[in-house]
Order: sequence, then C-alpha cells, then structure tokens
Amino acid sequence: MKKVVLNLAVSLDGFIEGANGEVDWCIMDDDMNFETFIESIDTIFYGRVSYDAWGNFEPDENTSPAERIMWQGIHAKNKFVFSSQSRQDEKATYITTDIAKKVSEIKQQKGKDIWLYGGANLIKTFINSGLIDVYKLSVHPVVLGSGKPLFEDLKQRLNLRLLNTRIFRSGVVELTYEPEQITNR
Repeated sequence: MKKVVLNLAVSLDGFIEGANGEVDWCIMDDDMNFETFIESIDTIFYGRVSYDAWGNFEPDENTSPAERIMWQGIHAKNKFVFSSQSRQDEKATYITTDIAKKVSEIKQQKGKDIWLYGGANLIKTFINSGLIDVYKLSVHPVVLGSGKPLFEDLKQRLNLRLLNTRIFRSGVVELTYEPEQITNR
C-alpha cells in the first residue's frame, strides 16, 4: 500500500513559512539528494493555495539545471488538490468531499508513495485525521520568530517514533518519523 509522506522544511522554532509566507530560508543542498525522494513518489497532494502557488511553477532562466530537473520530476507526478472549490484542471484532480475515503482509495492504488506537499490547513486536516504515514521533517538552522506553525490546533497528542536521522553540511537535520499506534492500557 502507498504511504502518505509529509516531507517538509521547518524552521528551528517550528514554522513552515515566515510571517509573510516567505520560504527564502529553505536550503536545498546537493547532499540532500532530494531527487531520490522525488523518484520515490508518483503522486502529490496539494491544498488549493499551495497548488495555485507551486503546482504549475516554472523556474526562470536563472534557475540551475539541477533545480530545473527537480521541477520537471515534480510536474510529472499525479496531482490531487484538496479544496472546497472544484475546478476543471487537466493537470490535477480536485477533491472536495470525503477526504479520508478518497485518500484511502488512492493509497490502495498500485504505485509509489504520495507526497503531502501542503499547505498548512491541509497538513492540519491530515494530522487530525491520522492520514500521514511518514513525517520527514527537515529542520533548518534558522529561527524565524513568527510565521505559520507546523503543528497548530491539534485535536490530540501526536506520538511519533524516530526512524532515521540525516545531517547535511548546511546544518539542516532531516528527522523521519512514523506515528506510534496508541493502545489503550
């Protein structure tokens, strides 16, 4: 079965974007080998705002060849947009109702894993609904002081089990977790 993977940059103080939506603090070094992650997925889940901003993003002429290849890989994936607004879009399928049921159906399909790209409201919905199978958080060596927090308005405690840690030369630390199954004692 496919897994839903939240792969996300987060500041040391827990923000996923700055106070004005900025993400210029995110570091992409070649030793992070992000291409391997892109190759491990065949589907991307977006919220509507994130899809509008990044779902069809085209890098400019000053973009490095490696980043251009990364965007080509991202744009080759199946795209699902979770939104209260339904649109016709030949590059994405819109999901407006029954999120948990639709996610379960997509996870049952053959293929590779699913990247939960975001945004913050969609991530919150997935966390609160228990729909994330893997949390891959890249903690960046920056303190923003304010912005959009990753974990906000949770309905209950989220217990995670550490699977892997990677440290990159930039100082970014990638922490990979899976949710612990809670049993009644």
